[in-house]
Amino acid sequence: MINIFEANETNQMIDRENLDVRTITMGISLLDCCDSDLDALNEKIYRRITTRAKDLVAVGEQIATDFGVPIVNKRISVTPIALVGGCACKRPEDFVTIAKTLDRAADEVGVNFIGGYSALVSKGMTAAEENLIRSIPRALAETEKVCSSVNVGSTRTGLNMDAVRLMGRIVKETAEATKERDSLGCAKLVVFCNAPDDNPFMAGAFHGVTEADAIINVGVSGPGVVKEALKAARGADFEVLCETIKKTAFKITRVGQLVAQEASKRLGVPFGIIDLSLAPTPAVGDSVAEILEEIGLERVGAPGTTAALAMLNDQVKKGGVMASSYVGGLSGAFIPVSEDRGMIDAVTEGALTIEKLEAMTCVCSVGLDMIAIPPPRP
Repeated sequence: MINIFEANETNQMIDRENLDVRTITMGISLLDCCDSDLDALNEKIYRRITTRAKDLVAVGEQIATDFGVPIVNKRISVTPIALVGGCACKRPEDFVTIAKTLDRAADEVGVNFIGGYSALVSKGMTAAEENLIRSIPRALAETEKVCSSVNVGSTRTGLNMDAVRLMGRIVKETAEATKERDSLGCAKLVVFCNAPDDNPFMAGAFHGVTEADAIINVGVSGPGVVKEALKAARGADFEVLCETIKKTAFKITRVGQLVAQEASKRLGVPFGIIDLSLAPTPAVGDSVAEILEEIGLERVGAPGTTAALAMLNDQVKKGGVMASSYVGGLSGAFIPVSEDRGMIDAVTEGALTIEKLEAMTCVCSVGLDMIAIPPPRP
């Protein structure tokens, strides 16, 4: 039973500590849209998305109003397009038409992003998968809301080095194709190893083939909340710090569970997972770097940084699992350098290096999200 103290505590998290629901994402299967005719395929994809997700944005906004919880984004993930388009797409240009269809559908229903322009090639590439990969630079240059991802390896099957080599070229070509927009295409492209079966979180989102016809997933973010909780425990031992992080993650996850269940009920779509991600923003106090320093680091990048991040990730996941049995595989702390004010300052000062960031990826849920390279020192 929720008491008045817990309700007031949650209100404070929202009002003062940047707690929000980062996204409500609807996953939509496109497997039965397959057609050997490209025009028919595009029409089926457009109709499926605009029918299934027509109320997603309105419901998200209504839930935010009813419960007073900010819901920042409404998004869609779809079945990897390499699987859907292979029957009709014989050239990279054919896949680009599907990207434009996805973009048009996203515009129609009003979501922020649509993910699933993807290929899973950890062991080998079909002709269709290679064509989709080669189409990525143009697809991301000619669309606004489409996000793309490619899984090039896994612990079980190893690395597909042909795909790794090809993706190196594709990343460079994507940057060149979108250079007039600060190479924004690269911010909408993810190269994975060990991608989970279903990933509803941008930019690497795709709707897994093991999932239902449609599902609702929710992502919650609260680095500011964790930082404030650790302030109250400043100077305490590791056991107290771990318990503080775990209890805070529990409370954050419960907010996400409430929103997810309500969205599922109102949309008539099954509830999938909650992603509890300490994903920072440039807002003051919304920084993973500052959490690590609150734990006891002199500066992010100093000795002990990787250990502190490992402890943070471990306790966040434990707290999340205590609150919900539907916590997703990408939960944990993200380290997108270009979006974290504390990280940006540490890089600029020379305290945080590429080498240290690479070490941090060993314990981070998603590896290196974004990199900011400081200008050369005079």
